[in-house]
Amino acid sequence: MPVLARDGAQIYYEVHGEGYPLILFAPGGMHSIAQMWSERPGAPGERMPWIDPTTELSADFCVVAMDQRNAGRSSAPIRATDGWQSYTADHLALMDHLGIERAHVMGGCIGSSYCLSLCQAAPDRVSAAVLQNPIGLSADNRDAFMSMFDAWGTGLPARRDDVDAEALSSMRKSMFGGDFVFSVGRDFVRGCSVPLLVLAGDDEFHPRAVAVEIAELAPHAELVLQWTSPTHHDTTLSRVREFLLSLSPGR
Repeated sequence: MPVLARDGAQIYYEVHGEGYPLILFAPGGMHSIAQMWSERPGAPGERMPWIDPTTELSADFCVVAMDQRNAGRSSAPIRATDGWQSYTADHLALMDHLGIERAHVMGGCIGSSYCLSLCQAAPDRVSAAVLQNPIGLSADNRDAFMSMFDAWGTGLPARRDDVDAEALSSMRKSMFGGDFVFSVGRDFVRGCSVPLLVLAGDDEFHPRAVAVEIAELAPHAELVLQWTSPTHHDTTLSRVREFLLSLSPGR
């Protein structure tokens, strides 16, 4: 099982295909795991309602998927200082571990905010980003994010004895106490140099207004409103593939 060991963390990852690197940050909220691209956890063989880059883009790219810290097969200490920057540090460390200097990134749900955090921390290492179902704050959904975090955090002590309640509380505020897309602010997106393809959501965790605002603020962004149903699968796959190929070195 391929694992990156860093700073007390064990980060599980997978590599599919060959070519220019495409790093994936999966949907699933705090339970973001590689499996979420291909099938519904707990229901083997049941496909998810989005494209699966690990199989459908691996002919064109070297696709790297991972379980985020303290999700699935990955683990890490919980510290009061943890927040978006902790995940971004994992992502940069994984790139270094695999010898990847520059890559495309694609994130679903919370993975979109991981993408934007990486774009902010190391813009020279990200050549393009696909933001699928970006999360974000709307008028009445903060409690939903806090409840999602609490459900994840409550499950941790059952498996380990090193989880401190005060550290979890501090991390909770760092992750979801902000606004917009939580990991970065509007000023960053307004000046983001990385080309973005935004596949808009339309529900409590993935407000359409947030996706539209990202696309309006970012200087190099494309917005896709219709992409989730089986009817749109092939069109969406083609759109994502061509967007990434057009921005790959040598094209």
